[in-house]
Amino acid sequence: MELNEYLAYSFPGLHLKPCLYNQWHIGIHFELGENLYQFKDGNKLNVDLFELVYSQTTAIFNDLFSEQDEIMLVTNAYLPIGNKKNVKAPKVYKQFLKNKELKYKIRQKTLPVMIDDEGDPSESYISQFHLKCKKGDLNFPFLIKALCHKDFHLKPKLGKRKGAYDPDVFFVNISKNIIYYIYDDRGCEVIATSKETIVPLYNNYTEWVAEYNRDEIERMLDIT
Repeated sequence: MELNEYLAYSFPGLHLKPCLYNQWHIGIHFELGENLYQFKDGNKLNVDLFELVYSQTTAIFNDLFSEQDEIMLVTNAYLPIGNKKNVKAPKVYKQFLKNKELKYKIRQKTLPVMIDDEGDPSESYISQFHLKCKKGDLNFPFLIKALCHKDFHLKPKLGKRKGAYDPDVFFVNISKNIIYYIYDDRGCEVIATSKETIVPLYNNYTEWVAEYNRDEIERMLDIT
C-alpha cells in the first residue's frame, strides 16, 4: 500500500502537513522544554533546553515505534514553483538512513501550490517523498535532533536549504496507525485512529501537555 492509499483508508480527509492535531479527532499536542528559553545570558544558546527537548521527543518516539513496526518516513520539501525539474529527495534520507540501499525505494509526488495564511497561492509547491522502512533502518536520534534544530545553527541539520522553507518530516506508523510530527524545539503532535493506542502516551507524559489543553484532550480520549 502506497502513502496515498494508506492515508485515504486510515486517515480519510487528512492532509499530511503541520497542525495535524487540528485536522484530526484523536490526538495529542505536546509543548516541549518546560518553560525554558532557547537563549540565556544574552545570545548564548541554552544547551539545557535542547538536551531536555531531545530526551522528550526521543521518549515519545520510542513509546510509539517498536522495532517490528512498519514505518513510512514522509518528507514535505517546499520548493519554488519554477523548480520542477530534476527534483531530488531531501538530504534527510541520505543523512539519516542507516540502510543506504533503501534510498532506491524512495517515492515522490508533487502536491498543489501552497496557500498562504490569507488564502492566496504562494510561490511554492510541495514535493512529497516517502519511504517504507523499520525503526532500525533510521538513525532516529540524530534525525530527531535535526528536527529540533530547525531554527538554530546547531548540528545535525536537515540538510542544505533549497526550498522556501525547511522540510517537514512525518513519522507514520502504518502498523499502529499513528502519525508523529515534531515541528521544532517548541512542540510535537501525535494523532491516531484509535484512542486506546495513545492513552498510555498521554498518561505517561501528561505534564508535557499545556494545562489549558488537558481537559480537551482528556475528553477526546475518554479519560476520566
